[in-house]
Amino acid sequence: MKNVEKYKRGYFLPPHCEMRWAQKEYIDHPPVWCSVDLRDGNQSLIVPMSLEEKLEFYQHLLKVGFKEIEIGFPAASETEYEFLRTLIEQDLIPDDVTIQVLTQSREHIIEKTFEALKGCKKAVVHLYNSTSVAQREQVFKKSKEEIIDIAVMGAKLLQKRAAEADGDFRFEYSPESFTGTEMEFALEICNAVLDIWKPTPQRKVIINLPVTVSMSMPHVYANQVEFMNDNLKYRESVIISLHPHNDRGCAIADSELGLLAGADRIEGTLFGNGERTGNVDIVTLALNMYSHGVDPGLDFSNLPETTALYERLTRMHVYERQPYSGALVFAAFSGSHQDAIAKGMHWRDEKNCEHWTVPYLPIDPKDIGREYEGDVIRINSQSGKGGIGYLLEQKYGLDLPPKMREDFGYKVKSVSDHLHKELLPDEIHDIFQKEYVNIDAPVKFVNYKIAANGETHATVWVKVSGEEQKFTASGNGRLDAVSNALQRGLRISYSNLVYKEHALEIGSTSRAMAYVGITGPDGKTSWGAGRHNDIMTASVYALVSAVNKMMN
Repeated sequence: MKNVEKYKRGYFLPPHCEMRWAQKEYIDHPPVWCSVDLRDGNQSLIVPMSLEEKLEFYQHLLKVGFKEIEIGFPAASETEYEFLRTLIEQDLIPDDVTIQVLTQSREHIIEKTFEALKGCKKAVVHLYNSTSVAQREQVFKKSKEEIIDIAVMGAKLLQKRAAEADGDFRFEYSPESFTGTEMEFALEICNAVLDIWKPTPQRKVIINLPVTVSMSMPHVYANQVEFMNDNLKYRESVIISLHPHNDRGCAIADSELGLLAGADRIEGTLFGNGERTGNVDIVTLALNMYSHGVDPGLDFSNLPETTALYERLTRMHVYERQPYSGALVFAAFSGSHQDAIAKGMHWRDEKNCEHWTVPYLPIDPKDIGREYEGDVIRINSQSGKGGIGYLLEQKYGLDLPPKMREDFGYKVKSVSDHLHKELLPDEIHDIFQKEYVNIDAPVKFVNYKIAANGETHATVWVKVSGEEQKFTASGNGRLDAVSNALQRGLRISYSNLVYKEHALEIGSTSRAMAYVGITGPDGKTSWGAGRHNDIMTASVYALVSAVNKMMN
């Protein structure tokens, strides 16, 4: 390993660490459990679940005993939106269950979220914005004050929209990338949100402290949680929630120590599914408590059924050595292990033991639906918007303007959403070609001519409904003149022409690519792209493509 010097610790310690949590021996009561399988888990799948599959998974989560379920990001895709509407309209939410929806702290997303919640009796609306140093500096390029403003704006809008709605809506706030945030700033932004919501013991809110990316050993995270626990305003009216990811393989330990440090609630998934290395595995976390004699409040007495349903609906595989649920976790191939287990079982029979103490088996496999014969005794010889744009750039040499990337991203997500399948790079490129490049209907570009005599004059030939027409106009430059000719000749209007061009070196004999965005009278921006050996011709193709998109 030659490059260790490029790395440094990216987390921030609290200004003081009391470490009272370290004096506690074990977790003596279960947290509030919130499954995020249908949101965080689902969005990380190669093939996200269909509406029918999500409904089946949801029903199983109810059967297991979850009382809080994050069902999706309704503003993110049509399937997410329709899933929420189905739950509401078909009255599939039991009175003792609260669904949760996620929203960025952005006005139009919050508005669509509440639109999707119409008719819902009660829900948690989970608001987030990113707070870490890396995100502030590299992604958002905003100051701490501006980041706080984003959170406060969202908090106020949630409060306003909830007051206008019929349902009983509780609030949750996450300083996303909490683990890469200075603790004093994390506290400041959370308290700013709390000052907007002003929770009471009767109307508690949730402050979620996510391990968005795991950066430290678990005891550091516990110190961070304890600091927030000690210093949050309205603490008696706040539920501290944890959402640990598993980048360092510490999600279980982060959760357990975080609960000792004062957290009240866990967001996680069955078997740890989720982004990158996944979320905390609620099965393991709950059964760890069970092995200490603490009822976790979730029913995994038929764990093979839960495992089979999970594998079928997610197309994921539960690793053979996954704690409790893996096919081999109770298996003893070693002769000495087999012998010790057998003697331990005989001891239980002879002594009529009250407590489970069998060697090599931390819990009784039968308690979770496993069998001694097939699971324990085994015989052998010893008797695993930006990305789409990046892909186009790296593989095909296409460098789209930022807003066009966003527009294209929605189209790609829509296709994937409707097909319920992964899209390969060539399929994404085909969508780009079909949606933007050299569009020739209803207006087909034929030719153009530019003349400059003190001012730029353009003549453009096009075909409309098969009939060739000639348009002329002047402008401040070549593309401006062509644009004016098209607007005059076609009797259309638009504004805010955005233009970008570059040489094309990858995957084509055409050497130039151009992109044009225009804003129509309705305020909607239409994008087009042009490909040609000549950059100006490519630009005209791009403009005509954008015009066609606007006119369609």
